[in-house]
Amino acid sequence: MARPTAQVLTLLELLQSGGVRRAAELADRLGVDERTVRRYVEHLVELDIPVESVRGRYGGFRLARGYRVPPLMFSDDEALAVLLGLVAGRRAGLIGMTGAADETAAAKIRRVLPQRLGRRVESVLETLSFTATERAPATPDTATLLAVADAVRHRRPLTFRYTAGNGQRTERTLHPYGLVAHSGRWYARGTDPAIGEERTFRLDRMTDVRPLPGTFDPPPGYDPAEEVLTGLARAEYRHRVRLRIQATAERIRARFPAALAVVTAAEDSWHDVEIRAERLDWIPGALAALDCPFVIEEPAELRALVTALATRLAAHAAAVR
Repeated sequence: MARPTAQVLTLLELLQSGGVRRAAELADRLGVDERTVRRYVEHLVELDIPVESVRGRYGGFRLARGYRVPPLMFSDDEALAVLLGLVAGRRAGLIGMTGAADETAAAKIRRVLPQRLGRRVESVLETLSFTATERAPATPDTATLLAVADAVRHRRPLTFRYTAGNGQRTERTLHPYGLVAHSGRWYARGTDPAIGEERTFRLDRMTDVRPLPGTFDPPPGYDPAEEVLTGLARAEYRHRVRLRIQATAERIRARFPAALAVVTAAEDSWHDVEIRAERLDWIPGALAALDCPFVIEEPAELRALVTALATRLAAHAAAVR
């Protein structure tokens, strides 16, 4: 009985996604019965693709560990998704490890695409425009990223050398709770056991990353991304701004995102907002755009800037040509 090639290749793609796949699940995805799935598996084995049968209640099929299927086989949607992901990642500043890895990866994919699909993908990439400006990457090297990710996953302490923004170099130890990508940079968030406090470290400033013996348990319900954003909002800058704004937290966040401000509910519909900023000139415009009642608690310099903006707006509104 002939075996549909497309179905066999689809089975292979499902197995490549990893883990043990139950026969019933595979049958449902392929739209066939379990006996047909087993025939497809036999066909893959005949092609020297090591598909293992796993017995037991949660048994099924899986590819042998470490096996790689050459060559890559992409559908139209998959090829476009991969290449667009590389382009978008580079523009967001999140791709750039090990030199031009994103460019060489994209070039390799383009070389193996069928001519028809290659032309169509090139048409998309050549005619695509972005509204956001391209970010300069501040990405870590591959070894650092993989070492930190492995430590987070297996809850292992890390030691590394760190270069702070002022150029000071130190030896640090960290219990990493999470890996966070934000605004073109990668961060590790966790506890520094030497001082017993939480810290955030940029991966592009870390070198000589090595795991240490032992394990740790992160706090229950810990949200690394939220903690990184809060830490950025509380970083030491030239000005400390304290506001009270009468609006919902969602409306405030639209103008003062988590990386810029700490928003805390107060009485009634008011919220306390704390901002650390190097400059104050952008805040009056954000408050005007928010268009809600607010009180400036500090600094006095910000009150003067808001008053000056209000005076200019009033003059522009009253102007007649």
